[in-house]
Amino acid sequence: MDTLQGGQFGLVLQQAKAPLIVPLLKFLVVVCLGMSVMLFVEKVYMGIIIIFIKLFRRRPVKHWKWEAINDDVELGNSAYPMVLVQIPMYNEKEVYQLSIGAACGLSWPSDRIIIQVLDDSTDPTIKDLVERECQRWASKGINIKYEIRDNRNGYKAGALKEGMKHSYVKQCDYVAIFDADFQPEPDFLYRTIPFLVHNSDIALVQARWKFVNSDECLMTRMQEMSLDYHFTVEQEVGSSTYAFFGFNGTAGVWRIAALNEAGGWKDRTTVEDMDLAVRASLRGWKFVYLSDLKVKNELPSTFKAYRYQQHRWSCGPANLFRKMVMGIVRNKKVSPLKKFHVIYSFFFVRKIVAHIVTFVFYCVILPATVLVPEVQVPIWGAVYIPSTITLLNAVGTPRSLHLLIFWILFENVMSLHRTKATFIGLFEAGRVNEWVVTEKLGDALKTKLGAKAPRKPRLRIGERLHMLELIVGFYLFFCGCYDLAFGKNGYFIYLFIQSVAFFIAGVGYVGTFVPNS
Repeated sequence: MDTLQGGQFGLVLQQAKAPLIVPLLKFLVVVCLGMSVMLFVEKVYMGIIIIFIKLFRRRPVKHWKWEAINDDVELGNSAYPMVLVQIPMYNEKEVYQLSIGAACGLSWPSDRIIIQVLDDSTDPTIKDLVERECQRWASKGINIKYEIRDNRNGYKAGALKEGMKHSYVKQCDYVAIFDADFQPEPDFLYRTIPFLVHNSDIALVQARWKFVNSDECLMTRMQEMSLDYHFTVEQEVGSSTYAFFGFNGTAGVWRIAALNEAGGWKDRTTVEDMDLAVRASLRGWKFVYLSDLKVKNELPSTFKAYRYQQHRWSCGPANLFRKMVMGIVRNKKVSPLKKFHVIYSFFFVRKIVAHIVTFVFYCVILPATVLVPEVQVPIWGAVYIPSTITLLNAVGTPRSLHLLIFWILFENVMSLHRTKATFIGLFEAGRVNEWVVTEKLGDALKTKLGAKAPRKPRLRIGERLHMLELIVGFYLFFCGCYDLAFGKNGYFIYLFIQSVAFFIAGVGYVGTFVPNS
């Protein structure tokens, strides 16, 4: 009986193949090839621009007016503008001292700077620790304010917005923002503020991130490769061509007048930083990116934390694109070329196409063509374009070139979550406004691993198993077996290796593991 049913199912599938499955798969291949070409052109364009920037040494200090702010005998410290430094945090037990200490160590006249710690912590013990740390610095003569609120409405955007309402902020001209794990060098303000002082059309000066734990595990090395490309190429190109790029949410200084003119902080998406940047740019404000100014920070080193972060970073831009695209089209203050750049390059290709094509094409459609040999993917789409894109992505981190294969496999695994998050953002589905603060470990991992004879932690199976990764892994493995037995393309080598990557992620064997205390 079972044999008969299986034969009937196979017959139905065979009959549906020619009129339905083959045309549908051919259409999806064409769509994916189109998206691949779009991404390829974007990467090559940015590569050409970055070569031009490096060859002609187009540094911001040459393009924009920059003069050091010096002491004035007559004016005294009033020659320095008032600067507000905001540090939003939420239950940051492991890193709060680092960020507060670094902010309080900034070189700037003490009567011309205000440190504002915006503590949304829900753990009373951590709240007490943060408040004591602020009091300790206040006793040393630092003008530091410890601010709390009775809710977490709007999450980080809500905290920043609430922080700007205090009366003492009215005397400030600029606001520097640092997340709880960021540690700026003492000369940070001396290197950024002059751009804002001497160029009235600049709204934002953004610094680069420097990762203190990039060598912690293979997963942090993979993250470093992706983010180094973002900072080395995407931010640099945006700054040099259109004076526009996405604010990274931290390690930047805003002109408060520009921030207010753009409408201030909004919590309508999980990327309040990008939201503000786009709105300010549409009002004609310009941004400057300083690639040689680096601010130390921490990469998420646990797979759970990284998945939550990538969900937020993928879902937010897609949702913001949905909310803003028509407003950008109708905008009258910027040129059509800049509007095209923001809509097509910044949003559509980099924030939507890049995520979708990576997973759908290379992890779903390409393997499916193994099962349907009537559909062929040209070699330029299956090999040449992705290889070129991969090599262009690798330029940001030359020291990790030998890890390129691991990076490809890991990025394909993460593209599953990025694609899912992108569709959630585009269609405003259930988790569209989910905000999970990225866990920072500081020295916690070293402390816990260095303890004497730690007990082996007991894990529930559900904490380590990730079903989506396992399902995709089995799909790729099945396609690999089929290709090995019946195929002619030789895709099985890639399919087997990629399936192993999904299996490894599926059983949670990625990143570091922090033992229970």
